[in-house]
Amino acid sequence: MARNSRETDAKAAEEQYIKRMADFLRQGQTLTELACPVCASPLFRLKSGELWCARCEKKVIVVKEETELAKVTSALSLETLEATLLAKIQEIQEKMLHETDVEELQKLGSALSGLLENLERVRKAKRI
Repeated sequence: MARNSRETDAKAAEEQYIKRMADFLRQGQTLTELACPVCASPLFRLKSGELWCARCEKKVIVVKEETELAKVTSALSLETLEATLLAKIQEIQEKMLHETDVEELQKLGSALSGLLENLERVRKAKRI
C-alpha cells in the first residue's frame, strides 16, 4: 500500500510539473536549451530575463567564470543576510509592542539599534 501511495504522489508531482511548464509557455516565458544543475529539467527564461526551473521552482544563475561565481555567491549571501536582519527587526518590533518593563525595552532597543546598523552596512555592501 505504501508503494502505491508513493507512486500516486510521484505521478501527481509530475502532473503538477507539466502543468507549471504549460503555464509558463502560455504566459510567454521562453523554454531554453539550458538544464537545471540540480534536477536536469529544462530551464525557462522569464520575461524579466531570469532563468527559472519549473521542477525545483527556483531561480537559476548561470556562472561563466570563477570571479563571477564569487560575485554571485557574495550577492546571494548579502540578500539572505538582509532578509534575516529584516525578520529579526520585525520580531523585536513585535516584542516591543507588548513589553511594559523599561529595562527589557532598553535591551530590545539596544538590540534593534545594532540590527539597524548592520542592515545599513549590508545595504551599503550590496551597492558596491
